Amino acid sequence: MSVKIPVSPLVCLNFVNGKFDKASGEKYQVLSPYNGKVIGEFNASTAAEVNAAVASAKIAQKEWAATPLKERTKVMFNFRQILLRDMDEIAHLKSSESGKSFAEGKAGLAKGIEVLEFAIALQNMDLGGKVEVSRGVSCEYRREALGVVANITPFNFPAMVPMWTIPIALTLGNAYIWKPSEKTPLTSMKIAQALKEAGLPDGVFQVLQGGKETVEAIIDNKDVKAVGFVGSTKVAKAVFERGTQLGKRVLALGGAKNHIVLLPDANPELSGMGISDSFTGCAGQRCMAAAVLLAVGDVDKHIQKIYERASSLVLGQDMGAIITKPQLEFLNKAIANAEKAGAKVLLDGRKAKAPAGMEQGNWIGPTILDNVSPGSEAATLELFGPILSIIRCKDISQAMEIENSIEYGNACSVFTSSGNLAEKVIRMASTGMVGVNVGVPVPREPFSFGGVNASKFGHGDITGHQSLDFWSNVKKVTVKWEKQDDNNWMS
Repeated sequence: MSVKIPVSPLVCLNFVNGKFDKASGEKYQVLSPYNGKVIGEFNASTAAEVNAAVASAKIAQKEWAATPLKERTKVMFNFRQILLRDMDEIAHLKSSESGKSFAEGKAGLAKGIEVLEFAIALQNMDLGGKVEVSRGVSCEYRREALGVVANITPFNFPAMVPMWTIPIALTLGNAYIWKPSEKTPLTSMKIAQALKEAGLPDGVFQVLQGGKETVEAIIDNKDVKAVGFVGSTKVAKAVFERGTQLGKRVLALGGAKNHIVLLPDANPELSGMGISDSFTGCAGQRCMAAAVLLAVGDVDKHIQKIYERASSLVLGQDMGAIITKPQLEFLNKAIANAEKAGAKVLLDGRKAKAPAGMEQGNWIGPTILDNVSPGSEAATLELFGPILSIIRCKDISQAMEIENSIEYGNACSVFTSSGNLAEKVIRMASTGMVGVNVGVPVPREPFSFGGVNASKFGHGDITGHQSLDFWSNVKKVTVKWEKQDDNNWMS
């Protein structure tokens, strides 16, 4: 299905105290990667507007946290029903501003809804516990909300990444401040509308549009207790340092340079599809995309399958567009640089044909670079586009030495028919997520998402069970009502 692109610009607003309102700061335009046209506009939130929103959220959070968990969960269930009802509409909007295909837009929202379902299930999980630890003495723990929390999200997943944190943080009783990417702010209004319709009390969820200054004002506000972030490593590190210096809890996910180890005994059909779809999905604009193929031994027949599938993709139908013109120019330059450095271009995305009528969009096709040298730009720099760099390796040890040398630690996969060899890669990979015969090893709930090394700043993960301790505090209670005849150290 073709993406429906807004004909006239949509005015993107803040959502504060249950109402949409225009901010008063710098004006931004939203350009569709599909055709380069203006499809939205908004004004950035000033520091004063940020502080006012946080102040009202702080008030609203008190009553929301006092609401029983099952009642909070009921709102989240309503939220789920609304998102399912409006899935196509949201998918069209988010795709038109992020460059995704319609199918990718739906898939991203579906993954976000999966996290929402995990949050709904919190009412049936053991969020507390009480044990008689000594005669007449009991200990228990209670999970309590932090207060006002904030999340800063990237352009590439306008719904999925926010949905990693919105349901869990809200269900735990927090008030939530969301700063969407200035490149993709339109989807945030649909999420806000859905929460409003679901019955979330006014002030508990706030959306603040803006850029760098708005982000800094959110982090600097003394009443924001925790900050989540997803984006580049450079910005993730800056957010982490700014927030932690102020004594805040911060979890900032950064960039990636994911490797796939391809072994000769792999199933050519499975590896061809899995690896091709990994580096071309979302036009390579995702932190889980394959970036480097570590080709061990004679795997040319497998690479041919990758080439065949990637070269068959139709732009605008099977693969979307690049987010901005500068990023497109960066990718074109990266391919040229790889050629100059000695890489062979097996598939040249620069020659791909743009969809009819969308020639002004940001288009590049799948690109495969062979004989890339370890340590080169194509082998080490996060390109964030549909470019696969192939490094030829003599054995697994050499392949894993290359994988371990990269500063990032997001994900690694291996394609093989050997459980023993797969286990070797699993043990040696310096990443937070590993896949076996899976090109995009994103864990399913309740297993959490998160990398290591320069792919993550902070502790814990942003989804799953590991996220609960980030968005809440655990209060420990010890109780004794009667004097006991026997004595021990707790008496």
